[in-house]
Amino acid sequence: MSTSAGIRAGHRPSGARDLPVTVGVDGSAPSLTALDWAADEAALRGVALRIVHACWWEPHANTAEEGTAAVAAAERRARRRQPGVEVGIGLVLEAPEYALVRESRRALALVLGCRGRGAVAGTLLGSVSAMVARHTHCPVIVVRGAHVEPPSAGCVVVGVGEPPEDAAAMRFAVEEALLRGVPLEAVRSWRCPRHAPAVHPLLAGAPAHAQEQRAAETLEAALRDAPEHLRIRRRTVEGPARDALLAVARDAVLLVVGAQGDDEHLGRVAHGVLHHARCPVAVVPDPGRAAPDPPTHSASEK
Repeated sequence: MSTSAGIRAGHRPSGARDLPVTVGVDGSAPSLTALDWAADEAALRGVALRIVHACWWEPHANTAEEGTAAVAAAERRARRRQPGVEVGIGLVLEAPEYALVRESRRALALVLGCRGRGAVAGTLLGSVSAMVARHTHCPVIVVRGAHVEPPSAGCVVVGVGEPPEDAAAMRFAVEEALLRGVPLEAVRSWRCPRHAPAVHPLLAGAPAHAQEQRAAETLEAALRDAPEHLRIRRRTVEGPARDALLAVARDAVLLVVGAQGDDEHLGRVAHGVLHHARCPVAVVPDPGRAAPDPPTHSASEK
């Protein structure tokens, strides 16, 4: 039976490309939760679902047979959950992190489970998820928990960073909120200067007020192109961005952040929320800043 409560099947955001939502599976329970989330996302966006199992080939193991069985079982599950979604499968005999980064080049979004074996091993700071999030060419969504919340439950939370680096994250968050018919909660953190100059007692709060005002201005600038009919909650929060986002997103259906960082490391905010958030987290790369691919490994696909 389809679990598409709140899903508007066939609805596609303006400008969406003909790319699938891709999910990495390995047969573990967390990867199947990610599969359910990805199937719902494909239905929301009116695109195909691609299911990928990636693993090293071992001469004395039934690697291909086990992988074929895993993707076949995942395909049956996805078709039961979302009968109207076109489903494709891929078996890649290669290290999962390299295979999934390559898959991200031709995906609308890439979905991974939080814990498991193979393609979805570990928390996000496990080697697979960390490398995929750092080198991805499309949004990566890491799904936690044992079940998928209804798409219309809660709100979509987005962290507002420094423009223009986080513009892609804002666009993705706006799309998700519109597709799900839920409010968008935009969060910008600010910090009071540690070494504010001595001022008259009547002006003691001026530095903090100035920082909060700048945060509010950054928030408004980031939201200036948001549709008027979208319900938006604006929050400026004093404190570290990671802590602010985790608090606001406690009951969110999705938390969206920009990747930022450098060529070797994920940004601190994305790194932190991926470690600790209870809800699914989307890390969105800046399309204007091409992430370097990890070292090339040979692969064969079936």
